[in-house]
Amino acid sequence: MTMRNTIKTPTAPLALIAAAACLLAVSAVSASADTGGAAADAPPVKGKVHTTGIATWFGPGFYGKQTACGQTLTPSVIGVANRTLPCGTLIKVSYQGHALTVPVLDRGPYSSTGADWDLTAGAAQALDITTTVRIGTRVVGNAPNTPTLGVPAGAQSETLAGGVAASAPVPAE
Repeated sequence: MTMRNTIKTPTAPLALIAAAACLLAVSAVSASADTGGAAADAPPVKGKVHTTGIATWFGPGFYGKQTACGQTLTPSVIGVANRTLPCGTLIKVSYQGHALTVPVLDRGPYSSTGADWDLTAGAAQALDITTTVRIGTRVVGNAPNTPTLGVPAGAQSETLAGGVAASAPVPAE
């Protein structure tokens, strides 16, 4: 007859702690990726924030120009304009099964549509938005307002060059 020793340990609390740690790590990575490398570092902004709103998008006529928050707008910049929220406020935007966390980068919208939000072309494309739509929104935190906020990691040199792909100088012969 084989004897079995059973050691009972409280695995449930350890599993819960491990799961919570994983969720926090994944959440930080997700926020970082969605906001061009900036992780949320502060509690959400308090105040009146609509959970739904009308959104438009902007881009082509503004490429190469600076936003109100100091970023150079390019097709790859992912962000949103809002009239009242501080620069760097992180907003989770949802639309028809798509969701994206974007930073406030600009002031607006200033169209006559009555829109509450103005998405950059990069954000609109990521959310599959091509026209004026109703979106879901939620403030999820703040990120430091830097010149590269909202810029995907691979596109930073293009943004710093004012929307023109930077090239290395040709060495003299």
